[in-house]
Amino acid sequence: MQDYRTMFRGCVICWFATFSWLSVNAENKEFPVLIIGKDKKSFRMVRQIDKQKFKNQTGEEFRPWGFNYDRDAKGRLLEDYWIDEWDKIERDFREMKAMGANVIRIHLQLAKFLDSPTTANKKSLEQLQKLLDLAKSQQLYLDITGLACYHKNQVPMWYDNLEESERWQAQAFFWKNIAKIGAKSPIVFCYDLMNEPVSPAGKRKERDWLGPPFGDKYYVQLIALDQKKRSRPHIAKLWASQLRKAIREEDDHHFITIGLVDWSLDRPGLTSGFVPDQILSEVDFMSVHLYPEKGKIVENLKTLKQFSLDKPLLLEETFPLKCSMDDFSQFMTESNKITTGTLGFYWGQSIEELRQSKKLGDQFQLHWLEYFVKHSAKNKKR
Repeated sequence: MQDYRTMFRGCVICWFATFSWLSVNAENKEFPVLIIGKDKKSFRMVRQIDKQKFKNQTGEEFRPWGFNYDRDAKGRLLEDYWIDEWDKIERDFREMKAMGANVIRIHLQLAKFLDSPTTANKKSLEQLQKLLDLAKSQQLYLDITGLACYHKNQVPMWYDNLEESERWQAQAFFWKNIAKIGAKSPIVFCYDLMNEPVSPAGKRKERDWLGPPFGDKYYVQLIALDQKKRSRPHIAKLWASQLRKAIREEDDHHFITIGLVDWSLDRPGLTSGFVPDQILSEVDFMSVHLYPEKGKIVENLKTLKQFSLDKPLLLEETFPLKCSMDDFSQFMTESNKITTGTLGFYWGQSIEELRQSKKLGDQFQLHWLEYFVKHSAKNKKR
């Protein structure tokens, strides 16, 4: 009888272990762990349980293919409506998934997440968790971009009044709070430290932290106001290193990147000071924003290649803003040979809605979305 009981107990334990393995494996099948490939130029998908067991596996290739979900058709930022109009957020995520997206880039406004340099806004953090849950339900990874100050009139005075070191500390505090939530989620693709940061050349006026507006929004932000006797790339590296450390204290596994303007290269003329090879050690992959121009496609591709270093390269922002769809299609065909993924834009209007609109801007968006859907199968792997 004792032997029977022992055998029965062993069967139960074996069954429970198998059930647990299947449960974990089923969950990881939905959201594989993303790693950098052995070639250092690609993203790969592996299952957590396999990652522990087979150290030398390569996994299946993963190409980010999706959208910047930064505003809606009315120009409102995500946090302007993500509480009162949650049904719209759900509808938009379903729409983006249906069009073939696998990565969505969201842009978080600092003013919505920090009430002071050392006080986080709990309501916004709870809403971010809700968004992560929504993304998981739609099997969409999130590119979380932070520290945004897109609406100048919403930037708090206390933030503009901070000295450089204090501002960096507040930014690090922002990222610690975001990473604390993101660390628990399987759908965080990356943390993008800031959208289009600039390291200062010389000295700027007090509280002059933002670049020129694009429409009614300020997408470019300075990380310091006084260069002093420092090199611009050195300032950029110090800043990125401090924020990276803050994230890694809470999350040791999700990717970190920086959304660079295409004029970040070390060359005569306009440059951001974020020279790609000077900040390479602070990011897990490179991200660049590039909008191809009519008559300059070859030149645009040469610029893109200069961001392709010893890590994967994501074309984090692109759109047929300055060229025809024929030119854009040519650019995309060639850029896919250089990059490891592409993100365009989606502003909450479906293809059917755009087809009924007579607005010129809506027609540009329509052509882009039609292109996106047509090329989804070959531009992503999920």
